[in-house]
Amino acid sequence: MRTVRQARSIGITLLSTLITIGLLAVTTSFAAEKHTTKPFTGEKVNRGTVTHEVKGGDGVLTLSKDFEVPNTPDPHWQLVDSKGIVYLLDRLKLKDDKITTSITVPAYVQDIAKVQMWCAWAVVVLGEAPFDKPIKAHGK
Repeated sequence: MRTVRQARSIGITLLSTLITIGLLAVTTSFAAEKHTTKPFTGEKVNRGTVTHEVKGGDGVLTLSKDFEVPNTPDPHWQLVDSKGIVYLLDRLKLKDDKITTSITVPAYVQDIAKVQMWCAWAVVVLGEAPFDKPIKAHGK
């Protein structure tokens, strides 16, 4: 009887340990996953990329250090999803010449096919950077 109980106890402990290790590995792989666009191409924006990663369940987009801010009056972040739906987001330039180099993707955006820089004043795409394939916007 005692040997059977010990065997069950060891089996349960081993199973619990394997499940914990498996969950940790899955969580780590999701947290570490990053996607980077191809370089921007366009009329005014021709350098830099955008990196997407999930932080705390939210999608975050970050411009690369070699991105050059376009010399236009009102540049904005703009996303295009896999269905071609366009989402106009935050201004790139803020007060005192500060730049929004990172933004959180809104919850209503399901996936992202490409990132664009849009001039709201001239109503024109300044440049765009596509992902190799559409990416899931959030970790949910």
